[in-house]
Amino acid sequence: MPAGDNSDDSKAPLLPINESVESSSSSPFSLKSLISLKSFYVVLGPILCAIVCVFVKFDGPVTSRNMLAVLAWVFSWWLTEAVPMPITSMAPLFLFPLFGISSADSVAHSYMDDVITLVLGSFILVLAVERYNIHRRLALNITSRFCGEPVNPPLLLLGICGTTFFLSMWMHNVACAVMMMPVATGILQRLPTGPTQSTHIRDFCRAVILGVTFATPIGGMSTLTGTGVNLILVAMYKGSYPDAEPIGYNTWFFFGFPLALLIFFAFWAILCLLYLSRGSSQALSAYLDKTHLKRELNLLGPMAFAEKMVLAVFGVLVALWMTRSITEDIPGWGTLFNGRAGDGTVSVLVATFLFVIPNKKRKGEKLMDWNECKKLPWNIILLLGAGFAIADGVQSSGLADELSKTLDFLEEAPYLAIAPAVCLICAIITEFITSNDATATLVLPLLIQMAKTMHVHPLLLMVPGAVGSQFAFILATATPSNIIGFATGHINIPDMVKTGIPLKIAGIVILSLLMPTLGVYVFGLNGGVQ
Repeated sequence: MPAGDNSDDSKAPLLPINESVESSSSSPFSLKSLISLKSFYVVLGPILCAIVCVFVKFDGPVTSRNMLAVLAWVFSWWLTEAVPMPITSMAPLFLFPLFGISSADSVAHSYMDDVITLVLGSFILVLAVERYNIHRRLALNITSRFCGEPVNPPLLLLGICGTTFFLSMWMHNVACAVMMMPVATGILQRLPTGPTQSTHIRDFCRAVILGVTFATPIGGMSTLTGTGVNLILVAMYKGSYPDAEPIGYNTWFFFGFPLALLIFFAFWAILCLLYLSRGSSQALSAYLDKTHLKRELNLLGPMAFAEKMVLAVFGVLVALWMTRSITEDIPGWGTLFNGRAGDGTVSVLVATFLFVIPNKKRKGEKLMDWNECKKLPWNIILLLGAGFAIADGVQSSGLADELSKTLDFLEEAPYLAIAPAVCLICAIITEFITSNDATATLVLPLLIQMAKTMHVHPLLLMVPGAVGSQFAFILATATPSNIIGFATGHINIPDMVKTGIPLKIAGIVILSLLMPTLGVYVFGLNGGVQ
């Protein structure tokens, strides 16, 4: 995370006393400085909370009403960004005890769940990948193989999007978008800009940026660590059904990867139909070829020892994730610890080796330095913790039971009709909440109660809801990765809408077909919760 110029200077004073006194004397306090839209958003949360406490009445315990009031407070701050996201994410730590929902100690446990340690270990590996430019080397290698001679725009676009898809499988969406966008714009820098830019080239630029922007969340659906929504799904299911078989890394991959792969190829086809016409190859051949890509690759030089070791550690971690629990007949290495060692334990343990293995090129240094941990996205980690705390609060306070009473009419509804509707509703909500994690946190507890009302396995609704909350493909502000793509200047809102609507529809159709078929088989949903 960015820091100020003097943040690391031990001699810099924490408070510039002289400057503050001078500024305070020249700028007297004024009530007008407190009257602003930002100030209104800050007080909006407590106001909504008070309104709920005064006017909302439930038949159940008073804690259910209090929990709804806290949700109004927290989500109003999330939506308006009245205060920084990390501060809002820590609000349950003091609001839950204040309103009698749960103790501070029980809330704090949600902020250090096994899923949180899983994210921590994954982010440390991402920092190592960034430090040694492994992502750039991988991107150039794969892209150069798809370029074609002469230039084949659909194949080149497939290579760029496929690289993004693959990287996003193993790291957070935001980190992947931040890594791949410079690679994409670097390729586009070879193309002309301004008045001399032809329609074919302009459309290709749009396709590349949209490809990286949307391939990021699609790839993240494949694995548990690819996106926080999948982790929230696993944690909420485990918390609500502690006696049920948990969703393991391997289990989710067998469902998530085919799902993401089908959506990815549908997305690639949409981009080709909308932006790549017959004249694209001829227009690009004068500016873009394999020579340019190979030149950038040669500038990186041969792979160093540090890069090889980071890849080796990364490979070991993925192998351990995949083999902790394989099948019922082949239990995996997790049985050696009687199930007490989760994916989070493995992630932190393996990531720790990066701080132990020496860097041969720099004597006395390790592959990673502890100072690198300052760059960890603690705001995302706190957001995950808040999501788990809210999920527990909705259940323990009785709010989920009260809200589920309004869903009685769905008891006779067929699953084939309700699952696409759930996915569509979540896909719409996520466009207006700049966090897929927050959308999943809001919706999944309700889907658990809805499943009880319909007498179906909760995963039949939770999985469509979780995946649907990741279909944020229309608005630039829907997700941070969308903002990163929009900030390049190559795309605008109409481009995102034109591409996002058919992609959202394709995703809902594919998920609605796979969940009652492949999903039932992979998750073992023929019966109830075991």
